Amino acid sequence: MKKYTSSHCWLFVLILLICGSCQSNEKQHFRIGFSQCGMDDRWREEMVEGMNRELSFYPELSMILKDSKWNNQTQYAQIEELINLPVDLLIVSPNDSKLLEPVITKAYQKGIPVLVVDRRVFSDQFTAFVGANNLVVGQHAGEYANILLNGHGRVLEVGFGPRTAPAIGRHNGFHSVIQKYPHIQYVDYLNKDWADKDLREALTQKLSKNPNLTDLIFAHNDRCALIAYDVCKNLGIEKKVKFIGVDGLVGNNLGLDLVKKGIINATILYPTGGEESIRIAAKILRKQAFEKENELFTSVIDAQNVNIMLAQLNKLKEQHADIERQATRIKDLTKIFSSQQAVLYLSFFFLILLLLLGAVLFYLFRDRQESNVRLSEQNEAILNQKNEIERISLLAKQATEDKLRFYSYISHEFRTPLSLILTPTQDILHRKTLDARETRQAFLLIQKNANRLLRLVDQLLELRKVDSGKMELNRQQHDLVSFIKDIVNDFQVKAKSQQIDLQFICPFKTLPFSFDAEKLDKVFFNIISNAFKYTPDGGAIHISLLKNVEKLEILIADNGIGMTQEEKERAFDLFYRGNQNISLGTGLGLALSREFLTLHQGEIEVESQKGKGTTFKIILPMLASEDIEGISQMPHYTKEDIEPTVVVDTPAVQHHENTLVLIEDNPDLRLFLKQKLQQFYNVVSVETAEAGWTEILSNIPDLIISDVMLPGMDGFSLTQKIKNDFRSSHIPVILLTAKGQTENQIEGTRAGADAYIPKPFNQQFLEEKIKGLLDNRDRMRRRFSGEITNPSQIQKGERKFLVEFELLLEKHLTESTLSVEKLSRELGMSRVQLFRKISALTNKNVTDYIADFKLLKAKALLKESDKTISEIAYELGFNNPSYFTTFFKQKTHQTPSEWRNS
Repeated sequence: MKKYTSSHCWLFVLILLICGSCQSNEKQHFRIGFSQCGMDDRWREEMVEGMNRELSFYPELSMILKDSKWNNQTQYAQIEELINLPVDLLIVSPNDSKLLEPVITKAYQKGIPVLVVDRRVFSDQFTAFVGANNLVVGQHAGEYANILLNGHGRVLEVGFGPRTAPAIGRHNGFHSVIQKYPHIQYVDYLNKDWADKDLREALTQKLSKNPNLTDLIFAHNDRCALIAYDVCKNLGIEKKVKFIGVDGLVGNNLGLDLVKKGIINATILYPTGGEESIRIAAKILRKQAFEKENELFTSVIDAQNVNIMLAQLNKLKEQHADIERQATRIKDLTKIFSSQQAVLYLSFFFLILLLLLGAVLFYLFRDRQESNVRLSEQNEAILNQKNEIERISLLAKQATEDKLRFYSYISHEFRTPLSLILTPTQDILHRKTLDARETRQAFLLIQKNANRLLRLVDQLLELRKVDSGKMELNRQQHDLVSFIKDIVNDFQVKAKSQQIDLQFICPFKTLPFSFDAEKLDKVFFNIISNAFKYTPDGGAIHISLLKNVEKLEILIADNGIGMTQEEKERAFDLFYRGNQNISLGTGLGLALSREFLTLHQGEIEVESQKGKGTTFKIILPMLASEDIEGISQMPHYTKEDIEPTVVVDTPAVQHHENTLVLIEDNPDLRLFLKQKLQQFYNVVSVETAEAGWTEILSNIPDLIISDVMLPGMDGFSLTQKIKNDFRSSHIPVILLTAKGQTENQIEGTRAGADAYIPKPFNQQFLEEKIKGLLDNRDRMRRRFSGEITNPSQIQKGERKFLVEFELLLEKHLTESTLSVEKLSRELGMSRVQLFRKISALTNKNVTDYIADFKLLKAKALLKESDKTISEIAYELGFNNPSYFTTFFKQKTHQTPSEWRNS
């Protein structure tokens, strides 16, 4: 069996070798003739090397090379010789395209494909052309010459053969571009069939006569550019002249090397096209599709990209060298292959052995793969468990944060009503005599806020029932139109007092509908109350009822302050407060309303735009069991919160010594505090920090009381603004807030608050705190009223202001026309603000302050200088010395001379 197998193996190998030999013999061989115009420059050597490298990939091709050594007659004869051989394809790089055109046409007409490279012929009697466009080369050179000369200068062009196609194309392209730039002067075009020596002599003769003849030389190749550089260097003008060459070859003193050394400024890449020529020739001989015109890429190479080009070309050379080494190695391997046929039998034996080993390895691999799959499944299960644990942990963390946020906000909701219960209660308890009317108003305020607390507790209990699933609907048939109309009518008094256009728009007289009246009453009441809260006086609130076959839609629209995108998205979150510290609903109302509507299988949506109003849309489905008969009588629900704000009669306006600015957004608390404080102070009350800031700058008050949670700017930001502005930095600030935690008090202190009083607060404590701060401010004024020029112990902000004020006085001290108006303008303050600021800090008016400042300055000058009395008087801004003497004696009871001599 083994012998039988071995015989068949050898037979199989023999068949393969025979087939390979037959295929090799049957494969057609092509002969290419190449007529090169010359081989004495590196560019053409590079072309031939490229052809030879490419031929290594086409074993069926061989090439016969003919070098005419730049002789037209020799090249003509060589092409005739190649035609007569004959060759299968002719490649021609013509020296003179015009003279060689007949023989090229002859080859083409004899059916020999003709591939013209480098230099074009002036007929279409050829098969394909490979080479760069010399017109484009000239154009690139012209454009880059304009860049080098910045549009101004003189250029000289140097060629190497006037009848050659490259010279014609490059000249035409360069000249056409230079003509576009009027400030570039085209000096001359030197072009002959000359040797290097002749060109050197011609350039030397031309430039030595006029060294300033040219600013740039464009040479048709890099060799000519190097000659031009050497000539200029010998004449000492190489640094004034710029050089552009053509070819861009790699090697010592070739194009890229010259650019890198800085000898020439640029070279235009002119590819040889050797590899491309062989590839096109192979396509022609193999009857494959090819392009007749094969224009090679060309570009400008200068100092900016020469290193990149060198690196790329060197890499190509390395690859070409590697290809050649591989080709040599292939030949060696072919020889080795013939010597290894003897061991082929043994190789088959090892192949079978390897197959057996491969089978064993495959079995082991499959077993390992199955183990990996099991491990992967286990890892995935563990990862899923980990992710689930993380998800549950995240949910637990979020639930904890929500719970803490809920407790924080519900405590805040309780604090303001509690303040309005406890503060009036404490005020009544501390009174020695009670006025019946004031007592009644206080009890009404207490009752109103107690009802608010009760409603908050009820809402919490109802929300708890909904969450626990214990809330049930008590559906009954009612007239929905009448139901909504009654609720709207309850708000009419409030709408009238605030001059709000409240309308209920409905196309139906009646609309029977099954719903829980108590719950929907709370929904409509919460949303309409919310609309009143954020709609300014004179605004509009419209309620519309629409119906189709499947659902009812109730729209409650207002033109109030509106919501931001974030506030709109979180409008139904429990106790969410937006960036402007406004409470959406009562913190619970909207969240509870959504739950009630969900119980009715309904929905609630909100559309709002900041500054343009809000629209709530309530959607209730029309259930199949609706019965249009048997409308039950609805109970009437009282709306305690609709009652108008408790009105307190304000006593006649009294003028007090001190002025307070009160900033509080709760109208009841603001009115209560104003009533209590205006018995002792002039009180200006506002509801926003922005309005408060306006009043502060207008009045420059003696003290400011502000809530922290305000619509718009909050109390912390307002306090920072007050303390950072030199016009108001001296004013004490008391913060009232429901945020009573230690971190909030620290934040208020950092903002610059002089006192931080959490709600609910004691009214007597607040009044004593106000009195203490004003007394401290008064004591400070009295203490430093005599220390005009040394305010070092005053607070930092006020000390800075006084120093700036005294520097301003020093600046204008010699002016007899110095006025308070001029000083206030330079300080950026009004006259009233300056008077109040100086008075608050020094207990003096501005005029007295200036007089005392001049007096102290006069005393110093009298004691410390040798100036005369008249000189000192004029230096202090007095019109004449006698007036200065009178002023000094009134203040010190001594004349200036007596003071100096004392």
